[in-house]
Amino acid sequence: MQLSSLLTRLLRFLLPACLIATTLLYTYPPLRGCRFPQIPPCAANASTRIDCNGSSTPAPFRLLALGDPQLEGDSSVPAASEARLPHLRTLWSELRAREWRGATAAAKELVMKDLWKAVATYHKRLDLLGNDFYLAHIYRSLRFWTRPTHVTVLGDLLGSQWVSDAEFERRGSRFWGRVFCGAERVPGRVMDSVKEGDGKVWREVLGQDEGWRNRVIAIAGNHDVGYAGDLSEERVERFERVFGRVNWEVVFTLPKSKLLPNTTDPKTDEVTTGNPATPSEAPTDNTKVDGEDAATAHAPELRLLILNSMNLDIPALSAAQQTATYTFINDAITRSRPVTDPSTLTLLLTHIPLHKPAGVCVDAPFFAFYPPHEGTGVREQNHLSQHASASILEGVFGLSGRVEAPARGMGRRGVILTGHDHEGCDVVHFHLREDGAEWSAVRTPADGDVGKVVLGEVPRVREVTLRSMMGEFGGYAGFVSAWFEEGSGEWRVEVQTCGFAVQHWWWAVHVLDLVTLGVVVVVGVLRAWKGVWGTGMVEEKRREEKKESVKGKKKLEERS
Repeated sequence: MQLSSLLTRLLRFLLPACLIATTLLYTYPPLRGCRFPQIPPCAANASTRIDCNGSSTPAPFRLLALGDPQLEGDSSVPAASEARLPHLRTLWSELRAREWRGATAAAKELVMKDLWKAVATYHKRLDLLGNDFYLAHIYRSLRFWTRPTHVTVLGDLLGSQWVSDAEFERRGSRFWGRVFCGAERVPGRVMDSVKEGDGKVWREVLGQDEGWRNRVIAIAGNHDVGYAGDLSEERVERFERVFGRVNWEVVFTLPKSKLLPNTTDPKTDEVTTGNPATPSEAPTDNTKVDGEDAATAHAPELRLLILNSMNLDIPALSAAQQTATYTFINDAITRSRPVTDPSTLTLLLTHIPLHKPAGVCVDAPFFAFYPPHEGTGVREQNHLSQHASASILEGVFGLSGRVEAPARGMGRRGVILTGHDHEGCDVVHFHLREDGAEWSAVRTPADGDVGKVVLGEVPRVREVTLRSMMGEFGGYAGFVSAWFEEGSGEWRVEVQTCGFAVQHWWWAVHVLDLVTLGVVVVVGVLRAWKGVWGTGMVEEKRREEKKESVKGKKKLEERS
C-alpha cells in the first residue's frame, strides 16, 4: 500500500478526533457550567430594576478570581549552564590531538551526562512554555465566555521570592505579555489615592469605566514578596513596580438615577424616601472623595480592599512595611460606613487564609520561624494567626460576639477571597453568643445556604479560598457576582467555582492538532508530487510511443 493511501486512511480518524477535541478544549466554560451566578427572576435590584419575565439577568459586578499561577523561570530549569554540551568541545579537541583515551572519556561524559542534562533542560523549558499557554488558555477562555467586569489573581503570581531582580522582571514580562496577554495593571491614579495619607480613596460609578474589563488586580503572595520573615522593602518595591501596590482600596457606587427607596437627595445630600434622582443628576465622571464624604453618601457602594496579608503576623523583617499594612487597615476601618448601614458590601482580596481549626480545610494551621541568628521572623505559615484573623473579622467587617454591640454584632456585609491553599476551601467564620467563645469556622454547604450550618443570629462572614489555577490542580477559577437588592436594602453576593482540566489534556489536544496538521501537509505534498511526477511520466510515455511509431513506419517503408 502506498504511503499516501495509508496516511489518507489515517486522516479519516485523526480529523474527526482533532475537531472534537479542539472544540471541547476551547468551549469548556459553557460545557462545564463555568459562569457567574445571575440575579434570579423578580429580584428587585438597583441596576436592572425588577425583572419578572421568568429569566435571570447578569449581575452588575462580576469578579473573575484566579489563584496561585506561580510562574516559574530560569531558577527552576535543571543544569541550565550545562545544556550546551560542554564535553563536545573537549571531545573534538581530543580527536584532533589523536588522544584516543581522552576522546573516549569525553565521549562517555557527553553521552552519560551532557545529553541527559540537555534533554532535562530543554524539556523543562518546553514545559514552562506550555504552562504559560495553558494558564493563558484558562484566562482567555473564561474572559471570552463569561464576560467578567473585573479580574483578580489572588497572590503567588510568580514561583519564588528569592529570584534576582532580572529574573523577576522576566517573569513579570511573561505574566503580562503571555499569560494575561492584552491585560493591564490597575492605573496608578486608582491605587495611589490611599497613599497620600489624606483619608481619601478612589470612588467611581460601577460599570462606568469599561477599562476594568482589561485590568488584572494583582495580590501580593509569599512567592512574590515573601513571608513576614523575609519580606523586605526591596521585594515590595519591585512587586509594586511590576504589578501594582500591595495595599489599596477602591469604592464602586451605584448610579443615583437607579435608586428607589432610601436614596440620597442630590441637592441636599439628605436621606429621602421619595422618587429616584433623574439621570442628569447621576455622577458622570470618576471622583476621589474623602472618607467623611463617602460615609455620608448613601448611594449603595461596593468596596474592594486589596490587602497584603504577608506581614500581619510577627516577627517581621521590616517593621516599616508591617506598620504600613496595619495603618492601611486602620484607615480602611475609619473610612467605612457604620456597621448599622447595610448599603455597603466589602470584598476583601488577600493571599493568606484566615485561621481555622484543623480538619476544616486541607491545610491545618502551621507556623515556622527563622532561627535567632537569621532574625526569628515568620518563615512559613498556612493561615493567619488567631489574633490577626480576629483583627480582620472584628475590625474590617465589624463583627462581634457581643449582643450589645452596634447592629447586635452582625457587622458589615462582605466576603473574603484568598489563595495560598492550593486545594481550595470554602468556609464560614462565625462567633457563638456564648461567654468565652472564640472565632470558629465550618465548611459552606454546596448550595451556599449558610443558615444550614450556622443557625440563628450569629455574627458570620464567608471566606472562599480559591483552588489553584495551576495544571496539577485542574485550572480552577472563582466567579463572584454581586448586586444590590432594593427590596431588602442590602447587597447580595454569590460565589461559584469551576475547573478546567489537568495540563496533560491541554498538551494532548495540541499534540493531536500538530500531528494532524503534519499528516495533512505530508499527504498534500505527496499528492502534489504524484501529480507532477505522474504528468511527467505520461508525457514521457507518449514520447516513447511516438518514437516507436515512427520507427515502425520506417521499418515498414524499408521492407516495402
